[in-house]
Amino acid sequence: MDDKKWIRRFHPADEAPVRLACLPHAGGSASSFFPVSKALSPSVDVLAVQYPGRQDRREDPCIEDLAELADRTAEALAPATDRPLALFGHSMGAALAYEVALRLEERGTAPVALFVSGRRAPSRHREETVHQRSDDALVEELRRLSGTDAQMLEDPDILQLVLPPLRADYRAIETYRARPGLRVTCPVHALTGDADPRATPDEVQDWQHHTTGAFTINVFPGGHFYLNDHQPEIAKIISSALVYGAPLGSV
Repeated sequence: MDDKKWIRRFHPADEAPVRLACLPHAGGSASSFFPVSKALSPSVDVLAVQYPGRQDRREDPCIEDLAELADRTAEALAPATDRPLALFGHSMGAALAYEVALRLEERGTAPVALFVSGRRAPSRHREETVHQRSDDALVEELRRLSGTDAQMLEDPDILQLVLPPLRADYRAIETYRARPGLRVTCPVHALTGDADPRATPDEVQDWQHHTTGAFTINVFPGGHFYLNDHQPEIAKIISSALVYGAPLGSV
């Protein structure tokens, strides 16, 4: 695999002692992590994953199965494990990061930390069928979660580009079922908004059962895309855990 198709480095930090791979939400792209990359450089070398089917990869077929996406992502990140590697995922990206972490452990290159944002624990399953709805219903879901510029949702040309990967991602996450009994060995740091309709703090708390390592949780004011309003605090949590070895949060 050409890992250059999958990885974006907006602020290369070749001397950083640790790397952080960031995995976007459903319908999201690598560019959503530009602010995090800027905030953490040069202490952390941030790698943003670009899924197929969007932006400069819009000609590549979308992947509608989370297990396959995890296989491909783990393969793309394998060369980056020559240095300590942590994973950060938001929403669908959190579940994907967990599956990628399991695969990296199986390869003998376990990540040093897993940051899961805006996603309930894999054991807290909900039956959801957003991927089966009409295009108009998908747009309404984007409005409900408040993660997309409202003007973009009125542009038919933009929607033509956005909706196919969004539907594929929703299918991937909504048909995902975690393999029972598996846990990562690295610390898990959970982050969420207190008014997220997709993940209650109680559901997020159960990430503690998916690791044999340490667990912390940070709950912020906000909804599903709370992180857009709390990027400095999130960057501080990441750097505290990865650079200074002192994660912030409550156990």
